Amino acid sequence: MSNDRKRLKVGLAAGITAFALLLTGCAGGGAGETSGASGSAAKVAAGVDTDTINYALPPNATPNWILPIGTAGKMATHNYSISQSIWSPLMTFDGSKGEMKLDLETGIADNMDYAANGKSVTFHLRDMHWSDGTAITTRDVEFWFNLIKANKETWGGYKEGRLPDNITKIDYTDDKTFTLNFDKVYNQDWMSSTQLISIRPLPHHAWAKTSDEGKVGDADRTEAGAKEIFSYLVKNSEDMASYATNPLWKTVSGPFALGAFDNAGKTTLSKNEKYDGKDAAQVTTVNLLPFTSADAEVNLLRSKGVDYGYIPTSLMDQKTQFESNGYQIDPWEGWAVTYMPYNFNNPKMGTTYKQLYVRQALQSAIDQPTISKVVWKDGANPVYGPVPQDIPSPYLSDAQKNNPYPFDIEKSKKLFADHGWKPGADGVLVCEEAGTAENQCGEGVEKGTKMEMTMMVQSGSDEADKQFAAMQSSFRDIGVAVTFDRAPLNTVLNRTAPCEADSADCDWEFSYFGAAGSWYFPAYPTGERIFATDASVNFGNYSNTGADKLMDDALVTNDPATMQKYSALLAEQLPVMWLPNPVYQVSVIRDGMVGTTQDPTANFFPQRWGWNK
Repeated sequence: MSNDRKRLKVGLAAGITAFALLLTGCAGGGAGETSGASGSAAKVAAGVDTDTINYALPPNATPNWILPIGTAGKMATHNYSISQSIWSPLMTFDGSKGEMKLDLETGIADNMDYAANGKSVTFHLRDMHWSDGTAITTRDVEFWFNLIKANKETWGGYKEGRLPDNITKIDYTDDKTFTLNFDKVYNQDWMSSTQLISIRPLPHHAWAKTSDEGKVGDADRTEAGAKEIFSYLVKNSEDMASYATNPLWKTVSGPFALGAFDNAGKTTLSKNEKYDGKDAAQVTTVNLLPFTSADAEVNLLRSKGVDYGYIPTSLMDQKTQFESNGYQIDPWEGWAVTYMPYNFNNPKMGTTYKQLYVRQALQSAIDQPTISKVVWKDGANPVYGPVPQDIPSPYLSDAQKNNPYPFDIEKSKKLFADHGWKPGADGVLVCEEAGTAENQCGEGVEKGTKMEMTMMVQSGSDEADKQFAAMQSSFRDIGVAVTFDRAPLNTVLNRTAPCEADSADCDWEFSYFGAAGSWYFPAYPTGERIFATDASVNFGNYSNTGADKLMDDALVTNDPATMQKYSALLAEQLPVMWLPNPVYQVSVIRDGMVGTTQDPTANFFPQRWGWNK
């Protein structure tokens, strides 16, 4: 995709209340113009069921978690979006209305104010109720904090020193007001858009128990009690077959309730008629449809069984066919980067991947511009570092933007040759010079080690398959053998976890889960959750003290130069294998559908979808 098609631009702008506006949306240009914040200008065609919307989930991306506290392997964006439509967050930062900004309308808080000294923030809750009529109060906020604090090692959003560690005290002033006190002054953009958006008032009066027949009480106020309650809730969330019938999930605060959930992952959201917030559902039913492949989804799309779906980028040359059939085409661009983590703790190859020259050689053997253009048909852009670069921003360094490791097969060969690797009889490189001298393979790399790699890759994407075929060919040219282990997205995510070398689940070497982008950032795109030492989703156990310091510094300063230094360092150090960043999807939206402005963080808001009748 070329830059003149970009619908979003980034800039540091004046604050909204106490918060900076990070991404400023603009209408205009290309396919995205027809579905702006208000959606389609066309009237819905006669015969369309205007009480219902059928939305296609990405291939092999079936919902598998309902509890609004994500754990490792259950952090997929669609899980978050579904739970958010059932249990309203305190507030969000999103771009669903055409600009990335604080969105108080979505949530339960109607106001938040930072203290003048920056050491605290005070929230006020709306006068809202749970679906059973019980008032939503600060006790429901306290319940969430108690669960998170006692179970932070299990919470997928946790990083040591961050929420809840950085909260020294919480003052619950009354049923509607509470104040968070911080351990120091933070960058408020980061605090608001990456930390405070995690807060989710939960129904204390219905969930604070340890068994189905258990009595609700205040056990969450002790660490042991909070652990038992959390264990009970997690156990229920693991039982997907009971989602639609489990009484736990019937007490909701969001614009929808869960209407149905089947074994294939089809999820039906039913309008919550008791919802009394500011963001009510526009239709009575939203069906979220799972697919095992993009082909299956396109077949249903062609028969008009989908109102809001997608096509692979390979079908972009058939755009006019879909348009003539009553649909609009709107690429959904993401505030994201795409990458494949190295498992630095893999017992067989981890020490090899720890050698920077190895990572440089492999990165130089990937022709990102050509793959983006030919394989993704301009539906992806190259990625050279940790900061989203499809959309201009003040956080992007020149080093990342200018690509420190352009495609250069001869350079890759030379890097291996200069460090003691020679082709074997089968053409695959073998370490012949073990040791730590400049002309040797490096610390921990044993003589006889072969450059044979196994990549775990999500299935269901024709473009991803072609991308990896192209990479396999280039790697073969430099003497690196690659085999693939393909699996559905959820399986890949479940198997991709930080691990120790002696654990049975540490056998993976690379993991690709990026057919729709690997990591979508909040408005402030720091990488402390994915690249900081010991971070919960630092899958490959990357560790760099300089990067850790820059990520820490970026949380307490508003100077974008710190983020630029971080961007440059990780572009050069290659903590992961950078790969082309696809659009989240090329959306195909039925004429007459409104409210479809696509959030660049890949979150979706089904309550805003409706019809122009």
